[in-house]
Amino acid sequence: MTDLYPWQAKDWQHLTAYVAQQRIPQALFISGAEGLGKQVLALQFAQYVMCKQPLADKACQQCDSCHLFQAGTHPDFLTLQPEAEGKAIGIDSVRAIINKLNLKPQYSGYRVVFVSPANQLNINSANAFLKCLEEPPERTVFILVAETLAGLPATIISRCQRLSIAIPDAYTSQQWLEKQGVDANSTALLLSLAHGAPLQALHYQQHNSLVLREQCFKQWQLVLSKQACPIEVADQWFKHPLNELLYWLIAWTEDMIKCHFKLEKKINQDVAMALEQLASQIKLASLFDFHRLLLNNLEALASQVNKQLLCEEILITAFRLGK
Repeated sequence: MTDLYPWQAKDWQHLTAYVAQQRIPQALFISGAEGLGKQVLALQFAQYVMCKQPLADKACQQCDSCHLFQAGTHPDFLTLQPEAEGKAIGIDSVRAIINKLNLKPQYSGYRVVFVSPANQLNINSANAFLKCLEEPPERTVFILVAETLAGLPATIISRCQRLSIAIPDAYTSQQWLEKQGVDANSTALLLSLAHGAPLQALHYQQHNSLVLREQCFKQWQLVLSKQACPIEVADQWFKHPLNELLYWLIAWTEDMIKCHFKLEKKINQDVAMALEQLASQIKLASLFDFHRLLLNNLEALASQVNKQLLCEEILITAFRLGK
């Protein structure tokens, strides 16, 4: 299992205090931006709770429970996740968990139900899952993980202890990235693009995202300047990771809005001059409308959407933005 990350030290102390004080929550909701290691923290806590001989601040790694957990075969560790990325957690999956919870745990310690991403529960599955929280089996801990609380019924959230993972300070993140082999000259830009999330910044570096971003930005400039066909560019864009691409577009648009208000602090410092020039050619109201479109399309990516049509809509709208 992956070790905890340096920025998770305080959060881990908070979690281990539950065990030390013998008040382990029946349900725990861990939230935070993508790229902060929420899953790692949640799984470490699950193993710690289930460990037969826990140390003061970590699982022993030696008992039968730890060995089974590390092998991914612990019978009392139950997962509730979508069958495929972008799909909802269906009611049948929840019913299968409920049936297992009706049986006694195979070991004498705690049983853990791990739900991730929790906000992928649809209306029916969320209602079924709520019954688990309302009448929880003895010595069972529910650990829910998601980026935000949005999309989950208040009735589920209200039954959970909440732990929100904060963005680490820049120094901690940069030091960690450099230890992973990232060039010190790139860490600041990578973190800025990742909104301060170190794992997301590392992902960008490992997948050569800066090269792709530069290529897409040049195409973006040409479309806004009416020097490129939006349909032709869309034919290339929909093959890229659209989540990343939409985040870049949102950041570029937000920086262009900041240009209208003469704000200095911008995300994309490496292309700030180009964005300022583009902003001068587009009405502020149009930029706000376009920003809203991008946010709506980012939300739409969570469902089954025609990615090529999505890119065409974005780029055709961008083509028409000029004054």
